Formats: sequence, C-alpha cells, structure tokens
Amino acid sequence: MFIYYFTYFIDILLIVYIGTFFIVYFIMLIFSIKELFDNILKNRYFDYNRILSFSKIPSVSVIAPAYNEEVTIVENIKCLLNLQYPDFEIIIVNDGSKDNSLEKIIKYFDLIKIDRAYELEVPCAPIRGIYKSFNPAYNRLLVIDKENGGKADALNAGINVSRKDLFLALDVDCIIEHDAITKMVKPFIDETDSIVVACGGVIRVANSCEIEDGRIVKINFPKQFWAKFQVIEYLRAFTLGRMAWSNINGLLIISGAFGLFDRQRVVKVGGYDKSTVGEDLELVVRLRKYMYEVEKIKHKIAFIPDPLCWTEVPSSFNILSRQRNRWTRGAIDTIIKHKKMFFNPRYGVIGMLSFPYWVMYEWLAPFVQSLGLIYLAILVYLGRINIEICVMILIFSIIFSVLYTSIAVFFEAFTYNKYKGIKYFFQINLLIILELIIYQPLGVIFALAGNYNFFFRKKKSGWGNMTRTGFSNQGKQ
Repeated sequence: MFIYYFTYFIDILLIVYIGTFFIVYFIMLIFSIKELFDNILKNRYFDYNRILSFSKIPSVSVIAPAYNEEVTIVENIKCLLNLQYPDFEIIIVNDGSKDNSLEKIIKYFDLIKIDRAYELEVPCAPIRGIYKSFNPAYNRLLVIDKENGGKADALNAGINVSRKDLFLALDVDCIIEHDAITKMVKPFIDETDSIVVACGGVIRVANSCEIEDGRIVKINFPKQFWAKFQVIEYLRAFTLGRMAWSNINGLLIISGAFGLFDRQRVVKVGGYDKSTVGEDLELVVRLRKYMYEVEKIKHKIAFIPDPLCWTEVPSSFNILSRQRNRWTRGAIDTIIKHKKMFFNPRYGVIGMLSFPYWVMYEWLAPFVQSLGLIYLAILVYLGRINIEICVMILIFSIIFSVLYTSIAVFFEAFTYNKYKGIKYFFQINLLIILELIIYQPLGVIFALAGNYNFFFRKKKSGWGNMTRTGFSNQGKQ
C-alpha cells in the first residue's frame, strides 16, 4: 500500500512539473516571436547614424578585463579601436597576468605610464599603474595594470577609473561589430516611460570565423565538434529565451561577455560582487532589487536581438565542462543570496516570474531529470511501469525539443542569416538531433557537478581557465 501511494504521489509531482515545464516554454516561444517581430518593425527603417549626430548622447567606457590573454590581446584591442561612436574610451584591465599580455600591449600600442586621478567608488585590488599611448591613433586607449583579484575585481577597477556615463563590460576575447555601441545605446535614448539601467546583446560563436585587423571578414560555421553544439545553444538562449523575458521586462541576466550598464547605478549598488563566479547574473539581480527597494521607479533591462558580439567558445570537452560548472555555481550563489525575491510580489515580474523560473526550471531541472530516470528504473524493476504513457511522453518531449530548437535556427536565418550554404543546412539539422542525444544530457551532468562543487567543495571565485587558439588562426580550424 505504501509503494502504491508513494508512486502515485511521485507520478503527480512529475506530471505537474513536466506539464508546467512545457507550458512555460511554449509561452516563452510566443513572447519571443512577438518581441522579435516588434524589434524588426521598430528598427527596420531606423538610421543609426542619426544617433551619432545627436548633440547629447551618453558617453561610454568600454571595460575589458584581461588575464593571460597574450595570444589574442593585440587583435582584440585593434577590434575595439575600430568601434564607431562619438564619445567613448577603451579601458583594458590587466588583472595581474602571469604571461606577456601587458608587455605586448605596451610595445604594440606605444604606451607610457601616466598619473590619472580616480576614486575608489567600488572595492578593487590595488592598481599598480595606468598607461596611455602617445600615438594619436590610440588616444582612446587606456590600460590599467593591477594586482590579481579576479574578473569582477578587474571590472570594478575599470569602473573606478572610467569617467563616462555608461560602461560596456566586455570579455577581452570578444570581437564586436563596429556599430555595437550605437545600437546598445539606443534603448537608453529611446525609452520614455521607464529608466533603462542596463542593456544586453546577442552573443555569437567566433570559432572558425576569419578575422583580420580586429574584424570578422567571413563568418564560418565552427569546425570543432563541441563548438558546433554551442552555436545551437546560443541561438536558442538568445533568440528565444532572452527575447521572451525582454518582452515582459523580466530579463534577469545580461551576458558577462557583453553588457552595457548605467555606471552611477552600478556604483550605488556596490559594483560587481567579488565573492561569486556568477558576477554578471548577480549584478543584474542586485540592480533589479535596488530599483524596486530604493529608487522605486519603473525601470527596464533592455535587450538588443542583433548579433553584435562574437566570442571564442570552448572547443575541448574539459574546458567546456569547467565553464558550465562555473556557470552553475554562479547561478546557485545568486539564487541563495537573493532568495527573498522568490515569489515576492514586492519585486513585480522579477519576483513572481523570473526568479521562480530560474529556481524551478534552471537550478532544479537537472535534479528532476536525474530523479525521473532513477524513478523510471525503479518502476521497471518493480514491474509497475506503463509503457504506453512513457513512450508518449518521450515522443512528445523529443518533438517539442526539436521543434523549439528548429524555430530558433529558423529565426536566425529569417532575421540575420549569418550562416549560409547547403553544407550548413544539412549540418544544423543533424546537430539538432545529436544535441538532444549527446549535448543536452552532458549539460545535466555538468550542472549536477556544479551543484556538488558548490555545496561540498571549497567555493572559489576568480578567473576560469580557457586556452585560446587566437583569432588569427580561427579560419584555419
């Protein structure tokens, strides 16, 4: 009798969880499609050059932390110097690199050490020196050399030295489009009924692309096995996931690789949290919390659907697993630190929808999937399984997952069409199936490992190690 009621209870829980899971993702699909078309209609005939002619536009500091980036550092800075915007500065923060990153920058860009006044408005490790070029071609470039403190600490140092209205937090290994700042600034200028405190953009995979003088000259589909799956993952996450949350102003994360922030408000909340490895998610959640609790005014985290930023993703299994492990630990840390927001109506859409979604369908999903498999094995052993129902649920899950990913791929082709050719068409359709069989189960394993490391091992903040191949070699891989 106990087994009967126990299995009945578990059946109900699983059915409710799986049912709500599919309903939530179906609703997200509808909202993302609506937001995507709204953006297309809104910006189809907009001339971004008009922004460049405005007499009053926000000034921008581009802050790019660097740690042991000697392979790509010069090419990345050259890319940043190609940006088109009237009032911006580039701040490279050398976070105590142990390689020749600083020496290569100093030599290539003709840097000299200068005296520059700054305030320690947010905490950071000691700054050893600030460098500027005496070459007029590089007059926007500023380089900070500081003691090692981790990525969040390096960003805080950049914020302290910066003197602009907004700052663009950028991974130094990224290649961004020349008009990226202009497009990211637009929501700060456009919005009239609410305050924009931050803006995120789409991240795309740069692996195997051909890059010259800091610009992508040819977009190629990655040749590395693991990078191929990440193209699909990024298309789904940015084209559908973040577009949906943007539509209801429930966006809770801006990629740490590419995000534009209101500098003064970030200073007011204390800058980046140096104790977490998920500083990007944590900062956005803290900004949301601050706006609801302190300023109490209508605000927005904007999102630009244009593919403005290209980054090198992990191409080896070990590096990929470490990255996802770190992402999981960062998410858990943020959820626990701000747990009071969970189902709290005081925080509006964030408290009632976004935060619960992160807890139930991001953090807990790997556990539910794993326990579901264990439960299925127990039912098989006890001979209590209903084969017909299990097969129906499995088929429905596969069809839904494939369709959801296919829609993301379709909208990329419909809107920006960065990947072309018959070879890509066959590859992407095969990979959609393989991702379901290979990559998504691995994601569950990585997430479980991240949970184990967070709760049972010493938690560390700082830089995650990723071996760069260098953008000058990308097209050959």
